[in-house]
Amino acid sequence: MTTSTPTSTTPTTPAPAPPTARRHRRPGWFGALLLRLHFYAGLLVGPFILVAAVSGALYALTPAIEQVVHRHELTAPVTADRLSLAEQTRIAVAHVGDPDAVPSAVRPAPAPGTTTRVMFAQPYSPDRLGESESRAVFVDPGTGEVRGDLTVYGTSGALPLRAWLDHLHRNLHLGEPGRLYSELAASWLGVVALAGLGLWVQRVRRSRAPRDLLRPARGRRGYRRLFGWHTSAGFWVLLGALFLSATGITWSQHAGGNVDALRGAVGWGTPAVDRSLPGAGAAAAPPGDHAHHEGGGAAATSGPATFDPDLVDAVLATARTVNVNTDLVEITPPSGPDEAWVVQEIQRSHPTEVDAVAVDPATLRAVHRVDFSEFPLAAKLARWGIDAHMGSLFGLPHQIALFALGSAVAALVVLGYLMWWARRPTRARGLVGGTPPERGVLRGAPWWGVAAVLAGAVVVGWWLPLVGWTLAGFVVLDVLLGWRAAVRPAAAP
Repeated sequence: MTTSTPTSTTPTTPAPAPPTARRHRRPGWFGALLLRLHFYAGLLVGPFILVAAVSGALYALTPAIEQVVHRHELTAPVTADRLSLAEQTRIAVAHVGDPDAVPSAVRPAPAPGTTTRVMFAQPYSPDRLGESESRAVFVDPGTGEVRGDLTVYGTSGALPLRAWLDHLHRNLHLGEPGRLYSELAASWLGVVALAGLGLWVQRVRRSRAPRDLLRPARGRRGYRRLFGWHTSAGFWVLLGALFLSATGITWSQHAGGNVDALRGAVGWGTPAVDRSLPGAGAAAAPPGDHAHHEGGGAAATSGPATFDPDLVDAVLATARTVNVNTDLVEITPPSGPDEAWVVQEIQRSHPTEVDAVAVDPATLRAVHRVDFSEFPLAAKLARWGIDAHMGSLFGLPHQIALFALGSAVAALVVLGYLMWWARRPTRARGLVGGTPPERGVLRGAPWWGVAAVLAGAVVVGWWLPLVGWTLAGFVVLDVLLGWRAAVRPAAAP
């Protein structure tokens, strides 16, 4: 008799699965779109942003540097005696060598130990002056000694070193066509920064160690180390980069025109003093917010046909009884018989002093005034934003902070290129750098997502024309690369 082994009816409990690390989800269509935008924009526009960041960082320090380089022209021994502005003006005219020379502006010495600037326009310069440039004669207000004779630029009176860096930052010394570079850099800097913020937020939500996205993680090598520095530094630089982008756009040719049109339409323009005398037509006003980079100031006029130096002191005295209460001023003579003299405060530090008054030369009475305290809020914000962009709002600490910010933006660009190079396929032929993120991300997007992306692209492209043109170029390039990748396997033997 055969006995069978009883079958156990005890249910078996499956062994628990070993714990697994949390799965990292792939970003959705919007995250993939941001990644592709950030990649292409950083790769193709990065050189422009890098040049703008480096030149801007260097420019931020030039006010302090020129105080050392041009110390002889800017300073003078302190004396108890002080010549009148009329006497100093006559000394400058004698130095120019033309008794009929007419100053285009006079800037009195702002403090003991500094010099007075008497500026002349094109006809009285031995060399041809560029746009917004003037010939400045520096006079010791105590002894009348001519301390220097230099070309200055814009209403800030930038001396040659600062003016050279200014033109490099603004247009690469290529004139008006070169301004497209700075507009491209300023416009795309904000777009790249916002795309990077979106990617950062997504990574924080998926990361098990979000703090690693706020500071570079230790112990990493290669690409991960570069990524850690790029991500964490980008977070801390974000607000500064957006500020530089927004304020830089206001100087641009195309997007800046849109900004000016918007401000004019809603009444946010900057008030300007009216130089016309009673009974005369409207006259040209002193330069506005962007006078330093856009010109204006002393080089804007060549001065009147006749010029009485004695009026300089009297006009300034009248202005001080109205609304001029700072020592940093520019006195501009009229360019015709129907115009007034103008005394304009030029103190762009905090507190901002940019009041102006027009003075009738016949009666020495104020005929018009403009007070910064009465500016619309938008005009005040524009003034402060521009001065902050140029590093003149809070003096040397502000300039050092701008230098650090520009250096950080430049470092982010370099880190981005190093990351691209580190991810390159080392064995694939025909590729010298890293491959872009996966294309075709909009195929998985809902209809409303595609519509929102297209509408956003149209709005951004209209408001920032260079972004629109280059974005269209990116799309064309992407399509061509996709077509090339598709036909290459078919063409292979």
